[in-house]
Amino acid sequence: MTTPPFRAEHVGSFVRPDALLEAARAHRAGRLDAAGLRAAEDAAIQGIVAFQDGLGMPAVTDGEFRRRSWSAGVIDALDGFALRREGLLDFRSEWGSAGIAASPYAARRLGRARPIVAGDYRFLAGLAPKGLPKVTIASPPVLHFFLGPRSFEPAAYADRDAYFADLVRIYRAELAELAAAGCGYVQLDDTALGCICDAAAREGVRARGEDPDALTDAYVALINAAIAERPAGMFVGLHMCRGNFKGRWMAEGGYEAIAKRVFGGLDVDLLLLEYDTPRAGDFAPLRFLPAGKTAALGLIGTKTPALEDRDAVRRRIDEAAAHAPLDRLAVSPQCGFSSAGGGGQPVGPDDTRRKLELVLRIAEEVWGGPAT
Repeated sequence: MTTPPFRAEHVGSFVRPDALLEAARAHRAGRLDAAGLRAAEDAAIQGIVAFQDGLGMPAVTDGEFRRRSWSAGVIDALDGFALRREGLLDFRSEWGSAGIAASPYAARRLGRARPIVAGDYRFLAGLAPKGLPKVTIASPPVLHFFLGPRSFEPAAYADRDAYFADLVRIYRAELAELAAAGCGYVQLDDTALGCICDAAAREGVRARGEDPDALTDAYVALINAAIAERPAGMFVGLHMCRGNFKGRWMAEGGYEAIAKRVFGGLDVDLLLLEYDTPRAGDFAPLRFLPAGKTAALGLIGTKTPALEDRDAVRRRIDEAAAHAPLDRLAVSPQCGFSSAGGGGQPVGPDDTRRKLELVLRIAEEVWGGPAT
């Protein structure tokens, strides 16, 4: 089994098969017990791992099939969270606003009621996939950014520093359990840093009494503290996204506003960057990518089934290589294929296969293979 960084990447989530969606509905309706739902999840994960291995993906995930959505793994595993139907940004599409998603807040002091992804990793690794098992987990800034000062109750935490300190404690405990289980690849999924590039979001941050640049620095420090005790052999990636809900997004704006602070300041090994539309800006911020760190260019869209033109993608990689050395770059989809979790996804299983086959082919042509 090879070790990362890989030239062909993917973000982690996959469209749930119909059998799993039906089992989840039956469980919510009381027609299927927890053991029955678990069996359906196990079967679906076995199928999606076989799919990834069949393609030859160098890293494989469980598709996030045990979660309601990409961030629910954290929210559901921790005791103390509640939801507010408010947030800094709404979801958008070509047809206008699609509303604001509920945002988590600490109603009381947080506790790690159960492992967030360590149990999921043990099942995934137990399948003995050909690819390297990778776990995905929402990044700690996600639990603050959309509500800011309202992301915790004053009765739970005296201030932001106290809240962040608890998040660090929880994430360190999770990474320690993952390390003990043998996990070598952890991916943090982050919408805070990508969305703070948006001009409207930056104004919203100022309106609630925070400075967006200072907040970016605080988020970099928070992530670094959360992963500071990981073992030397654990590879950590950070996926930055501007939101993805069934083809909709929350933010736009290039990485220039945060690149120097984030690309150079984060103590991660890999940045998975959204680059599938002009909303992500140009490649100039890649000049801040330091030696020893890889950027996976998310040039393959997951918000539309349309398959990208291979030559056009290769030209964009050439453009990116004018700002960062080619040996520090990789290619991937810009987001997961089903970060929202339920049905109604714009990209189906056949589309997913074609897009990942394209990622693998481009990695072969540009770098000589997906795991080189």
